[in-house]
Amino acid sequence: MAQQDSQEAAEQQANGAAQEAAPPSTDAGAAQATEAAEAAQAADGAEAFDWSTLPEWAPDPLAEAWAMVVEHPILGALAIVLVSLVLAKIVDLFVTQVLKRLTARTRSDVDDQLVAKMHRPVFLSVFFTGLIIATHVMRLPSGVEWATIGIIKTLLIVVWFQALFGSCRLLLDALRRQGERFKLIEDRTIPLLDMVGKLLILGGASYAILLAWNIDPTAWLASAGVIGLAVGFAAKDTLANLFAGFFILTDAPYKIGDWIQLDTGERGKVVNVGIRSTRLQTRDDIEVTLPNAVIANAKIVNESGGHWIKERIRLKFGVAYGSDLDQVCKVVNQVAIDHPEIIDSPTPRVRMRGFGDSSVDFELLCWIDDPVNRGLRTHELFMEIYRVFKRENIEIPYPKRDVYLHQMGGEG
Repeated sequence: MAQQDSQEAAEQQANGAAQEAAPPSTDAGAAQATEAAEAAQAADGAEAFDWSTLPEWAPDPLAEAWAMVVEHPILGALAIVLVSLVLAKIVDLFVTQVLKRLTARTRSDVDDQLVAKMHRPVFLSVFFTGLIIATHVMRLPSGVEWATIGIIKTLLIVVWFQALFGSCRLLLDALRRQGERFKLIEDRTIPLLDMVGKLLILGGASYAILLAWNIDPTAWLASAGVIGLAVGFAAKDTLANLFAGFFILTDAPYKIGDWIQLDTGERGKVVNVGIRSTRLQTRDDIEVTLPNAVIANAKIVNESGGHWIKERIRLKFGVAYGSDLDQVCKVVNQVAIDHPEIIDSPTPRVRMRGFGDSSVDFELLCWIDDPVNRGLRTHELFMEIYRVFKRENIEIPYPKRDVYLHQMGGEG
């Protein structure tokens, strides 16, 4: 009997050792999996807001009102929209009034224009936030809710993009007036900085739109290199104009308002320097658009460049041999001096240029205040020179031909 008891005790000890050495049971594994799922669910809940209840720190009246909203989602969403509309109007009035008081203390009107551009985005930001909350409260299907919220966020981003896009040039103009503080911002660099600023705003808006639709832009950025190579080969002319535009704005061979003439014959006033092209307005009030790549490789004569905007014009004329050359120089020079639109300094001058086939060649050199008036001033001076020559009996030579008819006598 004692031997049998000792055998049973030995078997129990062996079974206990086997159970300790055995791996955890399936029940223990299931318990661990459940704990992991609960932890993941808790982590997801920490990232997403639970729209059915408010935090514990919320006041009781607000919590009760929110419970009624959750209980009646359609009416609650409508109430949220109305409240957000009123709140947006209040916030807009408060912000604009405060900013207007601050901008009223400045002399510039640029800040007033910036405040006017911020009016619409501030109002819509508060209102669209209410629409997003109302969309969550309505408990729409997940796909419909995702699409609706994405559209609302996209519209809000577009509104801010338009406001910032329009404010970029205003801000640059304001900084340009503070030339002593911002030396980089000048008349010739404003178009370049304006383009760079607008490109950055466009890139930021595109990035924000991708995030609004829960799209990871990392993959897009990684594939941008491959797409950039394809676009570079397909649009090489456009890219050439783009880089040429940057070089033109950096090197500044001309600026807006200058009168330029190209070796291809185009002459006009620069009215715009864009990313792809430069626009000239001719004296015929015709606008000529030239690709920047063409201008970058052309010879440019800037009539408004140099020390000043004044331009010297040259009027060539001739008088007959035998004329009093001193008198010619005197009367023509007096014509330029008496003209009210000819600049006194530098003074006009008349120079003899050579002996022609039938005339003594001269040239009148005088200065005008603006290259745009070159054609008109040349016309007026030529008209007055002709009148003076006629009054002073100074002959203007022109080709003459004498024809002699020789009659042959007949026989008989």
